Amino acid sequence: MPPVPDQDDAHFMRLALAEARTAAEIGEVPVGAVVVKDGRVIATGRNAPIDDHDPTAHAEIVALRAAAQALGNYRLDGCTLYVTLEPCAMCSGAMLHARLARVVFGAADPKTGAAGSVLNLFDHAQLNHHTVVQGGVLAEEGAQLLRGFFKERRVNPHPLREDALRTPDDRFQVLPGFPWAPHYLSDLPALDGLRMHYLDEGPPLRLAQGDRDITWLCLHGNPAWSYLYRKMIPVMLASGGRVVAPDLIGFGRSDKPKKDAAHTFTWHRQVLLEFIERLDLTNVVLVVQDWGGLLGLTLPMEAPARYRGLLVMNTTLATGETPLTPGFLAWRTMCAQNPEFDVARLFARGNPQMNTEECAAYNAPCPDRGHRAALRAFPAMVPEHLDDDGATTSRQARTFWSNQWHGQSLMAIGQQDPVLGEPVMRALHASIHGCPEPMLLPEAGHFVQEHGEAIAQAAVRQFSA
Repeated sequence: MPPVPDQDDAHFMRLALAEARTAAEIGEVPVGAVVVKDGRVIATGRNAPIDDHDPTAHAEIVALRAAAQALGNYRLDGCTLYVTLEPCAMCSGAMLHARLARVVFGAADPKTGAAGSVLNLFDHAQLNHHTVVQGGVLAEEGAQLLRGFFKERRVNPHPLREDALRTPDDRFQVLPGFPWAPHYLSDLPALDGLRMHYLDEGPPLRLAQGDRDITWLCLHGNPAWSYLYRKMIPVMLASGGRVVAPDLIGFGRSDKPKKDAAHTFTWHRQVLLEFIERLDLTNVVLVVQDWGGLLGLTLPMEAPARYRGLLVMNTTLATGETPLTPGFLAWRTMCAQNPEFDVARLFARGNPQMNTEECAAYNAPCPDRGHRAALRAFPAMVPEHLDDDGATTSRQARTFWSNQWHGQSLMAIGQQDPVLGEPVMRALHASIHGCPEPMLLPEAGHFVQEHGEAIAQAAVRQFSA
């Protein structure tokens, strides 16, 4: 096979660089590769050891596997592999086994390069196949990608973990009714470097002993995020209180682990416990709905002195003792059968008073299916049996609310909720000591906060008295 002209080398290396950029976008080291035969790309590859949980998933190996499948032969006679970084010993060995005619790489790798930098596997006369190697093609472009990737991790106070995704900031620009600045932390032990977003508005943390300003701790559920509280936050702030509203990991502006299995009841609960302790929240009114309640209702028993009140909306304690409701089972089945469901459409269907822009804001955190691991995982995480993760903790929490809770409470029920409606809420109401008759909202569905201004006003009257 005659040598490929230089202009073709540059063309195919640019295609490999495009693969490398895609790898960087999902948190992988930016290396890309393409395999070419007779002037045509037959396979591509990009680094994926983290995403695939595979130490061999280097860009070159991924491309070689794809090329072998395309040709129906593990021997890639007459093929050229282009890769943006000098191949390592593993990849170089695979290239020789594949009988590649030619390998073209970009930047040299002085630490692990096996095509001349650390050693040269292609230069051993004893081997029974010899592959032509050329380096330095668009080397600076490949090197700049690598430098930029690692520089961001050195200077970014919240670097993106390699097994997670982060929604671009421009997805959250100019959201209706949501003017508040983001806050982040990533150094909680349970986070292990994942970045968690939260709103923190109102008076700063009080240092004077005995200060009684309320801190409203607002916890959202699935598939929502802190945007859900935008109608309640202004009322709470106008009363002089502080509002703290975190996005659970996997939701909103918080980082999103790539794997569904990263999400567990116990882990999310631990993150919230550490978050409350880190911000040293006191005089808290706990505001919960959906998963914000499944998790949040288990928190106060760990530090009762931090809490003065509970505002609870359309949620439950999943103790594993009673069957899950038909409405929830239908929801769980829908999520399993249609994991890419339109979140904006879901909100529009249950909240006709919302405009198109408000509904669309609920899609902002998830530009693609890779960002939706939490949305897929959470329906199956609801404890259903006595020994499910979170069930024992939920039973302990029920005992706490029945026998040890001495704060004020307020319950608001969206009566149009097909998942966790009035019967479920009445059962929860019976387990909360001293909870007055619930506030009923005939027009509200599951996402009660979309009718939240009146609820927030009632809560301010209740907890400020």
